[in-house]
Amino acid sequence: MEAFISHISALEYWRKHRTIPEDSAERRSGVLLPDNPPATELVLRAGLTLPVHIIISNPIARWSSKTMQQHVLTDKVTTGCFLKVEDELWVSSPEYCFLQMAGSLSLAKLIELGYEFCGAYSLPAANDANPPDRGFYYRKQLTSTKKLEAFISDMSGVRGYQKAKRALRYLIDNSASPMETKLSILLTLPYLLGGFGLIAPELNSRIIPSKTARKSTSKSFYTCDLFWPEYSLAVEYDSAQQHTGSEHINSDAKKKNALTLMGITVITVTKQQLYSTVELEKVARILATCLDKRLRFKKKSFVVNHSELRRQLFYEH
Repeated sequence: MEAFISHISALEYWRKHRTIPEDSAERRSGVLLPDNPPATELVLRAGLTLPVHIIISNPIARWSSKTMQQHVLTDKVTTGCFLKVEDELWVSSPEYCFLQMAGSLSLAKLIELGYEFCGAYSLPAANDANPPDRGFYYRKQLTSTKKLEAFISDMSGVRGYQKAKRALRYLIDNSASPMETKLSILLTLPYLLGGFGLIAPELNSRIIPSKTARKSTSKSFYTCDLFWPEYSLAVEYDSAQQHTGSEHINSDAKKKNALTLMGITVITVTKQQLYSTVELEKVARILATCLDKRLRFKKKSFVVNHSELRRQLFYEH
C-alpha cells in the first residue's frame, strides 16, 4: 500500500528535505490513488509532525486517526501532482502543494509561500529542533513561477484554483531570503492588498560589470537583492547578521562603487526601515521617483490594508 502525503505535511516535507530529486521528471509519472489509508509504519517513516496529512480516493474508507489526517481527493490528478520520494512514498509536488495550501492560507501568506518555493531559501520545518541562527536554509529552487503557472492552468475547478491563480500575478523568482521576500511583497503588491504598487523588480539577477567598472573590481558579476534594469536602480537589504565586520563592509563598499561606476543607483534598506511603516514609505517614495511613478493612494484605506499585510508577513505564522 502506497502513501500520498499532502497539504501542510507536504509543505513540511519540502522544508525538511529542501531538494528535488535529479530524476524528478521520471518520478512524476501518473499514479492511481489508493482506496484505503496506508499502513501507519509507512506514514511514520516520513518523520513528519503528526497527524500526517495523506490522500485517499475512497470516502467510505476514511477513519479518524492520531497518526493520519485523511483527505479524499475528488479533484483531477495530473502527472505533476505527486512526486515519488521513496519506495511506496509519494509527496505532493511543490506545485500541487502550493495549490493545496491555497485552500487554507490567506492571499498574502500564499504569495509569501510562492516566493519561498520559487526562491533559493527554505524556512525551517515545523519539527526542526536546530534551525539555523539566520532563521532559514539556503537551497536551490523547488519550482519556478513558469512551472507553477503551467501546472495551475491545468487545474481549473480544483479547490484553491482561483486564489492560486491570483497569487501567481504577484510572484517573483529568485528571492534569497525571507526578508527579501517581505520587502519585495511590501513594495510591489497593489494598494488594495497593502503594498506600495511599485513595478516588479528582478531578484538577485546577475549584473555584469562594464569595462570601466572592471578596472576597479575583480568580480565577474554582481547580484542585487532587487534590481530594475530599465531604470538602473537597485535595492540592497542590509541585514545586520550578514553585513557586519570589516570584510563585509569593505566588500559592500567595493560593490556599491562598481555599481555606481555603471550608472546604477543603489538604495539600502535596513531592518529598522523594513519594520517601520513610516520609514519604509519614505523608501518607497524615493524608489517611486526613480521609477517615474507617483504613489497615489487614499491614506485611510491604505493604512488599514498596509497594516493588515504587515501583520500577516511579520506576526502571523
